[in-house]
Amino acid sequence: MKNKLKGVAIGAGYFSRFQYEAWTRIPEIEITALCNSNLDRAKGVMDSFGVKKHYTDYKEMILKEKPDFVDIITPPETHFEMCKFAADNGVNIICQKPLAPTIEESQKIVDYVSSKGVRFVVHENFRFQPWHREIKKIIDNDELGDLFNLNFRSRMGDGWGDDAYLARQPYFRDYKKLLIYETGVHFIDTFRYHAGEVKSVYAILKKLNPIIKGEDSGLMILNFENESTAVWDANRFNENNFKKSRYTFGEYLIDGSKGSLRLYSDGQITIQKLGQKEEIHNYTHNDIGFAGDCCYIFQRDFIDKLFSGEAFETSGHNYLKTLKVQEAVYKSAKVNTSIFIKD
Repeated sequence: MKNKLKGVAIGAGYFSRFQYEAWTRIPEIEITALCNSNLDRAKGVMDSFGVKKHYTDYKEMILKEKPDFVDIITPPETHFEMCKFAADNGVNIICQKPLAPTIEESQKIVDYVSSKGVRFVVHENFRFQPWHREIKKIIDNDELGDLFNLNFRSRMGDGWGDDAYLARQPYFRDYKKLLIYETGVHFIDTFRYHAGEVKSVYAILKKLNPIIKGEDSGLMILNFENESTAVWDANRFNENNFKKSRYTFGEYLIDGSKGSLRLYSDGQITIQKLGQKEEIHNYTHNDIGFAGDCCYIFQRDFIDKLFSGEAFETSGHNYLKTLKVQEAVYKSAKVNTSIFIKD
């Protein structure tokens, strides 16, 4: 096995900078080239993160660089063709979420790359936020007992006014599906990480800002096979009062048969056993990069498992389970009834 893996990346948009920065801290790899049609934007990334080569054609880049993996950081409608070309050339793939515009196309991507035998993972990083990793350990150590309820409340505050989303991600304004497709999917996946597989869903979705096309407010209720229930109460319109609004993206309460866990907006976790006072749970989390450095934690995990051959947590097949729940959320909101998840 080679000591250092060669990676290439496609895309140089707003969020990509978190990923390029994280790669610079993983010594086993080198990002040798990136592809982006905007030379000025590409040069900004290259200068900042030491990427040496620039291409405007991702196919040419893959053929010339012969990388071990490609990091696809582009809009969802581009993903199938890019994944197909990479897979056809035996290149392992990290693909940004949303995986594809529809679940049918997402399934098509997963089926195709699987048929080619390359390693494939969806860049779903919320479950890799350090507090969610720690919460998983607490649950697995049975400190909370049987889970009853998981409640997460988010107020992102970037979607009000005539200039909503223009500062960071202006394409959000044109998404026909927004809150669940772009943000709620993170929480579906995180709830699955903590509580297991979803049995049924019920959802109420609304549009609060008339200038956008998609929904920006929602109440999502997930019922799990272990009989626990998760609620995500969220909107992108109203603001929060957090010191840093995009650190934890909200506050989390988990109730179990032995007590309750609380995640606060600064990343602090507390545990309150039944009949006892709330106590701080000490663990390490750092305000680096995006949301507790979750891009680095995800990418570090990708490289470790690429070397070891272990399954990725957000492999294509696993992530399709999250996307089935996402589809059920939209269907529930449309027909105003609970939707059961089919295998």
